[in-house]
Amino acid sequence: MTDVELREIPEADAERIVDMADLVFHHRTDPEDRERYLWVARTAERIGAYSDETLVGQLAVLPMRLSAPGALLDCSAITFAGVLPTHRRRGVLTSMVDRALADAVTAGRPVAALWASQSAIYGRYGFGLANRSMGVEVDTSRPLALRTEADPRPLRLIDRAAAPEVLGPIHARAIARRPGGIARDPEWWEHGILPVVDDEAESFTAPRIVVMDGEPGGYAIYRTHSGDRGVVRLEDLVADTPQVEAALWRYLASIDLTNRIKAEQIPEDDLLPHMVADPDQVVVNSVSGALWLRLVDAPAALRARDWASGDPLVIDLRDARLSANQGRWRLAAGACDPTADAPDLTVDAAGLAAAYLGGTRLTTLARLGLVTEHTPGAAANLDRAFAVPLAPYTNDNF
Repeated sequence: MTDVELREIPEADAERIVDMADLVFHHRTDPEDRERYLWVARTAERIGAYSDETLVGQLAVLPMRLSAPGALLDCSAITFAGVLPTHRRRGVLTSMVDRALADAVTAGRPVAALWASQSAIYGRYGFGLANRSMGVEVDTSRPLALRTEADPRPLRLIDRAAAPEVLGPIHARAIARRPGGIARDPEWWEHGILPVVDDEAESFTAPRIVVMDGEPGGYAIYRTHSGDRGVVRLEDLVADTPQVEAALWRYLASIDLTNRIKAEQIPEDDLLPHMVADPDQVVVNSVSGALWLRLVDAPAALRARDWASGDPLVIDLRDARLSANQGRWRLAAGACDPTADAPDLTVDAAGLAAAYLGGTRLTTLARLGLVTEHTPGAAANLDRAFAVPLAPYTNDNF
């Protein structure tokens, strides 16, 4: 990459960032969506790869906070990563990712995360697939009977401007219960969660928000489309209890002039398929990979998360890109200390990141030959320590 220089992309060049993203991802950003993407480009830390004065590669980082079991971790949320087709296979992306990871170390962010457009790329940079989501379609052409009794308290509709104040506490409780969520500030609610126009649902209405106040409480964010039999597009549903969740699903299923609910993303262990009295009314269309995680400061991340159980053990962590992580570490609840003791388990950075939130079992990786057990049962021991009551889930696309 001798002819390419990395440097900060000026904020004034935000338009160039959006234009390059359109070119790289074969996309056309409509005028209604453009301001949302420009806000991300202006807010982010921007890394550019330049050949002379031509921008040939880019990568942006949004400073966010990611929920881990028992903790909120500072996180480099990577977005807008792309390289012009004229400059692929020259190490441009590798150099930008390495710069972003080095910047995360300097900023004291123990983790980085991204949504991968091409899943095969990021394992070599130490990212592991940390959680999955389901896509479902619900037939509401007939009443949706539920086996869970719905909370009888009233629901109310609110406008977008009220969302941070009203929904914020409910969402904060949810990501404290379930790892993988992103903490949301008012700007992220406005631009990241509730844009008036969503480029993935351009023919749908602006977002509607229905809320059950109090504790326990909950909310659903959805859009509607009157054509093609009438569709409710569910974008976010959070509930403190199964009873509140049942009340929200009952509401969505009863919206006039609609016959189905489509949810592109719900948690892998969502209650809905088990909650309905007639399972044929809910079709699981997909189970797909979601957030990719990277432990930038592995010892700090391991010390920060809660441990469910398990005896202390020694891991030999292989990390070719971040040498401070490389080596043998003695792990226990709240502890991760360097040691010269013989390892119980050898794991690479991507494997440890995949398991960190509790979404991937190390015993599965061991069966695949991606983790090496030196002490029988060591992988199962760490699985028990990393176990979580709810599957990790991320519903914030960045």
